[in-house]
Amino acid sequence: MRRQPFSMYAATRCFAIALSIAAINLSAEEPAKWRAHDITRPRPAVVTPPAAPGQPPADAIILFAGKNLDHFESLDGTASKWKLADGCMMPTPHSGPHRTKQLFGDIQLHVDWSSPQPAKGKSQGRGNSGIYFMSKYEVQVLDSFENETYADGQAAAMYGQNPPLVNVCRPPGEWQTYDIVFRRPHFNEAGELTSPASMTVFHNGVVVQDNFELWGPTNWLKHDPYQVHDGKLPLMLQDHGNPVRFRNLWVRELPPRPTATALAHAQPQLDIDPATLDRYVGQYDNIRVRRSEEDLQLLLHGRWFDLVPQSTTRFDFLRTHASAEFLLRDESVTGMHLTLMGHSETKSRKDRKMEDRPAKQAANMDAYLGMTEEAAIAKAKAEGRRCRIVKRDDESFPMTRDYRPNRVNLTIKDGVVTVANGG
Repeated sequence: MRRQPFSMYAATRCFAIALSIAAINLSAEEPAKWRAHDITRPRPAVVTPPAAPGQPPADAIILFAGKNLDHFESLDGTASKWKLADGCMMPTPHSGPHRTKQLFGDIQLHVDWSSPQPAKGKSQGRGNSGIYFMSKYEVQVLDSFENETYADGQAAAMYGQNPPLVNVCRPPGEWQTYDIVFRRPHFNEAGELTSPASMTVFHNGVVVQDNFELWGPTNWLKHDPYQVHDGKLPLMLQDHGNPVRFRNLWVRELPPRPTATALAHAQPQLDIDPATLDRYVGQYDNIRVRRSEEDLQLLLHGRWFDLVPQSTTRFDFLRTHASAEFLLRDESVTGMHLTLMGHSETKSRKDRKMEDRPAKQAANMDAYLGMTEEAAIAKAKAEGRRCRIVKRDDESFPMTRDYRPNRVNLTIKDGVVTVANGG
């Protein structure tokens, strides 16, 4: 795109973009399909990484490796008029831009570029070029090393729309890198924009555009609105009259952006009566199970997990892909079969639930019900018990629950004891 003479430019290579892109290579999913740590969830494809940062991974499309311009053509479909020298490509006087023969939509792009040395011109007239995604959306290429110009026209700017976060340009003549994630715009059947184009740009390994959403095609002195276009179009390199060199240009086609999914929840398959739930309360080796109003909770690695009934003995974790199957022998609960992330182990029952304790002890707990918090604490003290508040109205303190002898755990609602248990 021709512009007023103005200029700025920058530098050489990147190293960390592959880490941020690896997570993108997942298929879009239906919302709420998976619980956390589901061992059956499809795994991403394996891609052999490059031996060095900036080099192409195994699934990259190599557009320019220094040997030929076979992947490029002029805008009229004839052979590219750019110059090939010393493993680099660059525009020649009046060669015009050239574009890829292959069409692209969502891509990850890497390119090395270098502005002329010695530097000539100033502002936009110094080391100017550009990379146009879909031939419409430009990331500016410019010698921005100690070269003032307007902010949204310097190196790594979304031209005319958004300046880079920082200026990390190297001096003229040094190699610089861009690593870019481009997401194309989407339109509905009526031709209306449903999601804008966006770009994340790393310049010399530094993030300079953070998922910026473009408000339309980039242009000089114009604000063009989106117009419906194909889902794949050529990638274009600009000729702005400066012999900017390019090398090591490759792209990776990206799958559709994964939809933001809510974590799936296990659904109860039946209602279980309170007496059956109470039978499962207790200690299973290093695992504890407790009642939480009408449900069960399991303490694992210092955290309480809600359990959702799938049968009278098997319970799934609410948000995590795990399950607890209670083991019975002659109607007695003897243990638990715990499955988590594909690993299973059996836990032995180590304690006796409160209902199996002497009736006198249970009655002693019932005596606290209906008391005010102050009266209950005083009663516990008089009986020589340690008293702990495990829940007060909507505030919970689950880690303070204690079932050792001479303890009482109290749940307080509106200042009155509603649940009392202990040892």
